[in-house]
This record gives sequence, C-alpha cells and structure tokens, in this order.
Amino acid sequence: MSFDIVIIGAGPAGLCFARSLAGSGLRIALVERQKEAALIAPAEDGREIAITHHSKRLLRELGLWTRLREEEIGTLRDAMVLDGDDHDGLMFRHDEAGREQLGWLLSNHAIRRAAYEEVMTLPEVERITGARVEAVRTGPDGAEVALGNGDTLRASLLVAADSRFSETRRAMGIGAQMRDFGKTMLVLRMRHQVPHEQVAWEWFGHGQTLALLPLHDAHTSSVVLTLAPPAMREMLALDDAALEVAMAERFGQRLGAMTVAGPRCTYPLVGVYAKRFVAERFALLGDAAVGMHPVTAHGFNFGLLGQDLLARELRAAHAVGQSIAAPALLVRYERRLRLATRPLYLATNALAGLYTDDHRPARALRKLALGAGARLRPFRRLVMSGLTAEHGGVPAPLRRLRPRIPA
Repeated sequence: MSFDIVIIGAGPAGLCFARSLAGSGLRIALVERQKEAALIAPAEDGREIAITHHSKRLLRELGLWTRLREEEIGTLRDAMVLDGDDHDGLMFRHDEAGREQLGWLLSNHAIRRAAYEEVMTLPEVERITGARVEAVRTGPDGAEVALGNGDTLRASLLVAADSRFSETRRAMGIGAQMRDFGKTMLVLRMRHQVPHEQVAWEWFGHGQTLALLPLHDAHTSSVVLTLAPPAMREMLALDDAALEVAMAERFGQRLGAMTVAGPRCTYPLVGVYAKRFVAERFALLGDAAVGMHPVTAHGFNFGLLGQDLLARELRAAHAVGQSIAAPALLVRYERRLRLATRPLYLATNALAGLYTDDHRPARALRKLALGAGARLRPFRRLVMSGLTAEHGGVPAPLRRLRPRIPA
C-alpha cells in the first residue's frame, strides 16, 4: 500500500498532525497498535493537560475545541509555587499577564477523543488500528513500514509520534538524552472541601512534590503526588479511605477533607530530548521528539507546536510541487522546533533538579530564588508569557504569517 505520509502513533500529537494536513491533497496512513474502540472512547488516564493561549488557538483551528464538553474544560486563572512549609508562595497572577486567565486544563483522554473524532471524518487518512510495527526503513527511494500482519506500507515520508520511549526513533538509529528523575507520579482526581478558586499549585515539599490542577468543578482537582518508588508503593497499597486521609495530610489540611473521585494512575518521571528530530525521509513529533518534565506544563503544547510547524512546511511544499521529504524542509522544521523547545527543556530539568533536592544547600537556594521571584515583577511576567503568548514559543525571527487550516 502506498501513501505520501505514514504516521506511527495515534496519540494527541499524531492525530493533530493528521488533522492539520486535511485538504492538502496528501494521502496519509495513520498506524496505531491500539484497537479502534480504544481510540473512539479512550480510557481515563489521570492526566490533565495545561493548555496555553497559543495551543487553544490551534485546537480551535483543528476543530477539536468545539468537540470538548463544558465539564472537560478547566480554567487555569492563576498559579502558585510553594516550597517546604510556606503558606504564601510565589504567585503568578493573570492580571499581571494582561489576560483573563493564564490558560486552560483539559483531560488527556478528552483531547484524544476529540482528535480522533476529527480524523475519522477525513477521507485522505487511512486508519490502520490494532497494528504492530515490526520494522521501518527509509532511503533515497522512499520509506517502508512492515506491519505484524505481513502488510508493507510505502511512503515518501515517515513520521513517528509514538511516545517518549519511541520504538520507531530507536529503530531509525536516533538516540535521545534521557533524564530519569528516579521518581514515580501518582495522578488522580479528588474532591476537596476548600474550593480551588481556579488556582494551580506546585508544591515542593521535603521528600515529595505535590501539584493541584483545578478542574471545571470548584471542589474537584487533579492531584499529582511525586515520590520515590518505595514510598509510592506504600501509598498505592492503601485503600481509598486511607489514601484520602493520607493525601489530606500531605496537603497540610489546606484543602480540608479529600475524597477519591477517579482512578489511580502512575507514571515514571523521565525527561527525553531526541538527539535529532529528523533523518532521511523521517521526522519525530510530540513526546518522541521532546518529552518534558511536567513541572512547566509544556509537554503537549510543544507537541502541538511541532505538528503545526511540520504540517505547514509540508502543505507549502506540496502546494508548489516540491518534495515533502526534501532534506532542507526537514532541517528547517528541526531547527525551528529545537529553538522553541531546547531552552525550556534545559531550564525545566534544572528547575526540577533544584526543587526536588532535599539537601540543605539546595533548599536554601530555592528559598532565595522564590523570594527573588516574588519581588521581581518582570521575572513573573516572563514566566507567564510562555502560557499567554500567541506565538507558542517560536522565536520572533522564525514567525511568519499562518494560513488558516481548512475545516
């Protein structure tokens, strides 16, 4: 079977990329190992995604935003960073950013459902689900993907969007810088007595990190607890009643009584940055290119940015009869995405390292950093610009007029 592009991975980045190419005239195969039923109705995975203003605009252009239900959209009005036993943390306020809110919070499974609903309407996208990729190859004559059922897909360009632990990236001989933080994240929805007031928390305690992500209901939040694996195993062994008491204690009773309102989901805390984003007739997207530590909330936002950059390059080339796999095109995509993501990736890892280090010098340094941040309004505005800016982190010299994506 022959196509112009084969996309491996029907996660949010791969699905949005396929949707971004709608109406371009390019024939696309979307390959996913999960069966279609799991894509039509994705299971809750606990993850709530912070969405920037730029990302909301992209989701609107792609048709996803209107497919989301009202109760699936949380308002991120302000954000607060706490350290240790602090009661008054570093606040990032929407009014200082000149916006009504800093961003939005969407459930990962809701984004996936909305994206798949859009892709299902596209006649130029052939969905190949329940399929395992056995081998990939690219060369001067094109790209090939061998599937477990014996089929071979041929294309001009192969795009991998198959997670931060991408098997396709590895098969193509592309390494990645991986930082394993040695921690496990527990994420689950919880109801609490004290309303969240649409404020997100990032609380760096001693031996733990807590996050509170405000959802649509004023008394329901996504709670994130990060611990070393042995301590996490003890938490997971608790029944719901004991877990509720333990979480209220870990939050210092600041939210009052807490009750479990969703499934428990755990994830290893690993940051990933591919050493290359492209190769011959090949490109990486989403977490396969950049897998962020969640502390700065830019993972999916970078995935949306990357698919948008690549899709616009491909649409422009195809419209004038140029090769969609031209080395110059792929290098241009890589350069733009690297410039937009590399500084924040490094800064995020440094921040996460500092604020999860319980040694006395690190604790003293972060107290100084938070104190300085609280006093310096330009610093706070710089941080908030990453959420509220319309350009999505693309450096000014690389921005250009953006044609509207066809409905």
